Amino acid sequence: MTINGTPNPMADVVRLPLPTATPDTDTTPETAPPAEDATPPETAPEMQDTSYAVALDEPEQEETGDTTPGPVLSGTVLRPAGDDATTEGARRSIIPPVFRDRVTFKAAVRKLVGRWLHITAYHAVRAPWYAVKMTGYALLGAGKLTGRQVRWWWLLEQEPLRQAAASKGDADLWLKLHREAVKVRTGRGLAVLGEVVLIGAGGVFVAGSLWAVAGAVAVVVPLLARIGRPAGLSIVGHAVIPSRYRVITHDVVLRAYYVAGLGHPDKPQQQVQFAAPGLAADGDGSKVTVDLPYGKGFNEVIKAKDALASGLDVAISQVFVTRDATSHRRHTLWVANRDPLAVPVGRTPLLRCKPTDIWEPAPVGLDERGRGVTVPLLWNSTMVGAQPRQGKTFFARLLALYAALDPYVRLSVFDASGKPDWRKFALVAHQFSSGLVMTRDGDPVEILIEALRELKADVQDRYQRLSDLPTDVCPEGKLTRDIARDPRHGMPVRGVFLDEFQEYYDTPDAEANKEIASLLLFLVKTAPAAGVFMVDATQKPSGIGAGQVATSFNSFRDNHQTRFSLRTGSWQVSDLVLGAGAYSEGFDSSLLLPSYKGVGILRGASDDTPTVRSHLADAEDAERILTAARELRERAGTLSGHAAGDRTARQVRDVLADTHAMFLPGESFLPWQELAARLADKLPASYGDLTAEAISAQVRSFGVPSVNGKRDGQVLKGAKHDAITDALKTRST
Repeated sequence: MTINGTPNPMADVVRLPLPTATPDTDTTPETAPPAEDATPPETAPEMQDTSYAVALDEPEQEETGDTTPGPVLSGTVLRPAGDDATTEGARRSIIPPVFRDRVTFKAAVRKLVGRWLHITAYHAVRAPWYAVKMTGYALLGAGKLTGRQVRWWWLLEQEPLRQAAASKGDADLWLKLHREAVKVRTGRGLAVLGEVVLIGAGGVFVAGSLWAVAGAVAVVVPLLARIGRPAGLSIVGHAVIPSRYRVITHDVVLRAYYVAGLGHPDKPQQQVQFAAPGLAADGDGSKVTVDLPYGKGFNEVIKAKDALASGLDVAISQVFVTRDATSHRRHTLWVANRDPLAVPVGRTPLLRCKPTDIWEPAPVGLDERGRGVTVPLLWNSTMVGAQPRQGKTFFARLLALYAALDPYVRLSVFDASGKPDWRKFALVAHQFSSGLVMTRDGDPVEILIEALRELKADVQDRYQRLSDLPTDVCPEGKLTRDIARDPRHGMPVRGVFLDEFQEYYDTPDAEANKEIASLLLFLVKTAPAAGVFMVDATQKPSGIGAGQVATSFNSFRDNHQTRFSLRTGSWQVSDLVLGAGAYSEGFDSSLLLPSYKGVGILRGASDDTPTVRSHLADAEDAERILTAARELRERAGTLSGHAAGDRTARQVRDVLADTHAMFLPGESFLPWQELAARLADKLPASYGDLTAEAISAQVRSFGVPSVNGKRDGQVLKGAKHDAITDALKTRST
């Protein structure tokens, strides 16, 4: 068949009928009852799907030449002749996926080698016991073989016949059988004697050589042991416990879809069909492309996912469905043999402590099918969200460790929670702060604001300088590897990492909140294109701040290109982390089990949206990697800022001592407004933009209470001189 002069690749469609889910339904074309409104065979037109240019179902030709189309069978597979691709016209990969991706290939090789090393070690330890068992079984085998030879020689199979003749008193038959037995025994006896002579000669022949004896034992003993091995027992044990899992067949899949209400086996045009190549093994599971009946779509599959799992008789964590681009009623069903998310993937490959390249994606783990998963950091902003203690910080830190091992990446790390997880990044970070409480380095909120201001100025300056560079240096007006690594240009790739970033929108200083919100929104929108990527983690993706701050927070959250959601409390929260529309596409991190640690849904990193089991890097691993990263930066001459001990950019003041110095002789109380004004007047470089709320929060963090006092006839909040003096004494002890 041709269409507009072009050969039709679907002209040789072969329909392969499969058994339906209901055994009592007759599905043979010869006996299937016609529909009530069916057109008589002599006038029936060719049935085809008019939404396609070519017929998806060619009419079956019987030997009589009848061209009447047979009924579309439940479970029919539409298989183009000579093509087993899932999508019609698609070309199957020449190179298997495991060989195309370095991360996946290494993981597969590591798994295979590890398995066989374990098997080898297991059996090596038990080899002496195997030798004892084999020797015992060989002796039993020798006895069994000897007994067989004796029974064969003595013609014991004739014994029942002679006994029957004797019982009947038939002497002639008995004598005839006896003479026959004597004759056969004589011949077989000579044969047995020959066997004995040959075995003895062979023993004498090999006895003169130790190697010959060893070879004979190596051949004969296992053969005799196999003969003597009792039924149901084995000589060697299982080093790996054999897997037991539910076998998925076409019938099982059809049953699941029908009980889930996604079709009906007996109603016309309501049967579920399978696209070529039908059900096939895929990794540690089974995959099939399903065509739903007309009128049903992917959204209904998502809503019926738990019913599908029940119909398949597996856990819901073993069922994965993905949308097909060719039709809304078509999708791919993958059923894992066992829960793939409960199997950890081990420690991060970054423990090799070799230099990384930020221009390449960061390996983060394996998907549900055991394939390597990477996250591109450069040119992107990434958000990580989850409930507490699900692995959110570990995943964000894993990305930061990858960036740290590239000595040409300048890091800015800010942890609002003050957890120990990030503190070792002080070894490599250009800008760093931890917590929200005043430290010896200063106020973390002020450090963050100054860093964000500097980042904003750098981004704006980069756009101007990149546009001014000649086209032979900067061909497309974008940052290149050569420009980023050339210190003359001063435009290295920069990475900004914020953990629990929602806390920075809700500090005691309302003005600081507004400025932080404005700066972060600017950076997430414009910085990635200038080579400044962001990775931001939160456990509360909504309900932060009020007014303009709340609006900026939501805009900041929604402007991340890549999103990773570990377990969340509801599908609504999952949609906030993964982005609007994720739930309608079948992605809901609230369905992840509490026992899954470091497991989440990755959206936006590629065309796929895999469920990822992330690599583990604990505190000791992180310290080891960061120590190596610092050495790499020292050798490359790229250690800067906080990690290099640079404090010249901002002189760190002792807030408590500075506040104490603002009291004039005889003053016992000062309001916060007046303290802020005096500090801004006396030390403008450090306190020029200080507010009353900010100085109050900083001083109170040292245990100084905020009390009422009179000033110019008004009762105002402030601090007492004695309380600040006591705080200074307490800190010095």
